[in-house]
Amino acid sequence: MFDFIRKHTKITMGFLFLLIVPSFILFGMDGYNKSQDKSPVVAKVDGQEILQSEWDLAHLREVDKLKASMPSLDAKLLDSPEARYATLESLVRDRVLTAAAIKSKLGASDERLARELQDTPEIASLRRADGTLDMERYRQLLSSQGMTPDMFEANVRTDLSNRQVLLGVMGSGFASNAAADTALNAYFEKREIQIARFASADYAAKLNPTDADLEAFYKANANLFQAPEQATIEYVLFDVETIKKSIKVAEADLKTYFDQNAQRLSAKEERRASHILIASPKSAPDADRQKAKARATELAALVKKSPDTFADVARKNSQDPGSAPTGGDLDFFPRDAMVKPFSDAAFVMKKGDISDVVESEFGYHIIKLTDIKTPKQRSFEEMKPELEADVKKQQAQKKFTETVEGFTNSVYEQADSLKPTADRLGLDIKTATGVTRNPAPGMTGALASAKFLNALFAPDTIEKKRNTEAVEVASNQLVSGRITQYTPARTKPLAEVKDIVRQRWLDQRGAEEARKDGMAKLAAWKAAPASAVLAETLSVSRDQPQKQPLQLVDAALRADATALPAFAGIDLGAQGYAIVNVLKVLPRDASLEATAKQERSQYTQWWTAAESLAYYNVLKERFKAEIKVAKPIRIKADQLQATTTQ
Repeated sequence: MFDFIRKHTKITMGFLFLLIVPSFILFGMDGYNKSQDKSPVVAKVDGQEILQSEWDLAHLREVDKLKASMPSLDAKLLDSPEARYATLESLVRDRVLTAAAIKSKLGASDERLARELQDTPEIASLRRADGTLDMERYRQLLSSQGMTPDMFEANVRTDLSNRQVLLGVMGSGFASNAAADTALNAYFEKREIQIARFASADYAAKLNPTDADLEAFYKANANLFQAPEQATIEYVLFDVETIKKSIKVAEADLKTYFDQNAQRLSAKEERRASHILIASPKSAPDADRQKAKARATELAALVKKSPDTFADVARKNSQDPGSAPTGGDLDFFPRDAMVKPFSDAAFVMKKGDISDVVESEFGYHIIKLTDIKTPKQRSFEEMKPELEADVKKQQAQKKFTETVEGFTNSVYEQADSLKPTADRLGLDIKTATGVTRNPAPGMTGALASAKFLNALFAPDTIEKKRNTEAVEVASNQLVSGRITQYTPARTKPLAEVKDIVRQRWLDQRGAEEARKDGMAKLAAWKAAPASAVLAETLSVSRDQPQKQPLQLVDAALRADATALPAFAGIDLGAQGYAIVNVLKVLPRDASLEATAKQERSQYTQWWTAAESLAYYNVLKERFKAEIKVAKPIRIKADQLQATTTQ
């Protein structure tokens, strides 16, 4: 058979062409890729499936985005089951809105797309001095995120279309002052209460378990005293940074790069300006904005007539608390440090000029340009370290893209060892001991990736000690590993954990005794209120809980206000039990008019958000949105304490 294929290559190619091309015509590239993807289905919207692989990729991109904006954020939080489920919900939401946009024939024009791209800071920073977009850098930026310009612009266009679906609801939400005040007064009203506490620790102190008690508890709760499975592993990391270390750049190449990019890489021009701001956010009523604009126009005419009075007028009239005390001075700033169109106006003015009224998202500005700092053109020698870093980064990215398939194939085809892959690509083989199925607290890098750890602890990897597949743990970062030694999970001997068992027994029995005594007291005090013994009186509300547990405050506020005084019992879990006696309802403290106005505005936002959510839920039903994986259960504080005491 293979001889036939070798001798009749053209016939075979033609036959394969006839088989493959119709599948692309019928289903498209995306459909073809999906047909090859064996990932399980995790959700479905409007008959279209969302695969596990799509969910993983979406979460990876979300994690990269959050890490870029908040570098100090704990990586473990980003890979928690709750965070991953939130990404899936977001993915479903996007698909629902896309289906609704298509059904309603909503779209985005080329002009609207161009405005959106222009307002994106990352894209705006790629513009040359003449205002044109540096297309080469634009492609490089998108390539680092695994996208082409067409893919990115299609995504932005889809996002613009999706926004229009909810815009009608979000843009028309309102609540009258009467309705807002009624709801807010009820929500923030106070209750005068008395409290009796039954602390678990007090009851635990009176208990003395026998060895038989401890052994019975140990056997009934063996899962609490498990030593987790552990492994010693080796792994290789393939990423742009690793490749960058092996790249040498010739001096001649650096000089050529310098000649081509000197203007872009040199320091940016900075300008110093003062301004007068009449604050009026875009969400303000039209009448208020017109009033603010008229005031700004009046001040602009005043300072243009007497330019030397600008600083004094700014001190007395500017509503920017940061710059008003210094006469509106904003110090030096580059073009991209200020919002548009403020920055556009400042960078076309001449020194000493005073602008007309400039509108921004914050209100209305009058700008005075006070100085211009033109950057000094740096020499090749001065810029050489930056040039070398820039060139290395570009070459490393290119090489990564070219060799990533080789890495993926190599760890799969030579699954018994990582050494051939490491030798071929110049990678270091790293080792780690005590690796568990879940990321260790504070862990970073590949060993913080739940996806990589799941691949490591897959049955085939454990039993046959094979390499994992290449796992993407971050943008442009792949890892493959193998287990060299494995220790299965085991129950620790009672002798080893006896002190922990005793404390667990005391905690559980102490809470039980506290609850039992508290419930008995509650029944007795309801029958004979005069016999109740409670602590001093205090007032609580949702915004002023007086350091009381939220369950207790909630119970007090839920008590029937028409039948006071009223007793209520609150199970505080591991902390014990509490009884609250609600004596009377107190009105909330009166708010200043400015505060009341802000609260009404906030209430309107809440109401609008609720209406938008209700409309989205209608769309979910209409387009038959279904998530096929269970939502993770949030662990309560007392449960978390129990699992971490081991």
